[in-house]
Amino acid sequence: MINENLKLSGQLNIVLKDKAGNVKETREVKNLVVDAGLAFLASRMVGTSKAIMSHMSVGSGTTAAAAGQTDLVSVLGSRAAISSTTITGSDKAVTYVSSFAAGNGTGAVTEGGLFNASSGGDMLCRTVFAVVNKAADDVMSITWTVTLSAA
Repeated sequence: MINENLKLSGQLNIVLKDKAGNVKETREVKNLVVDAGLAFLASRMVGTSKAIMSHMSVGSGTTAAAAGQTDLVSVLGSRAAISSTTITGSDKAVTYVSSFAAGNGTGAVTEGGLFNASSGGDMLCRTVFAVVNKAADDVMSITWTVTLSAA
């Protein structure tokens, strides 16, 4: 009998810098791959025309991440375009990098999401974390890695 369990897991690394480029804070946080994200992955396996993951969003919501969620609870600013995507970890992980420029995503950031559109679209992952206070002139970079494994 063959018993194979596919597992998706994700983690994001947040780096907050002040206007002079000095690192104010770093954070590593695990995420939840939501139901809409699992449906997105399944649709891509059969060749549907859904767009690739292209944007990240941050917000101030504190509601726990749950499988049925399709967006952040309380968005701060606009979604930031993903600046690079790479396959890593012996071709079993995808790493996305994005940056929230000065003036975007400002405030008490407590949640993040990974999306395939600048608005609407499918959310792959969502996470909630302890507050990262992003001032108006700060820049916040997020590196988000989603890993596939067979358990």
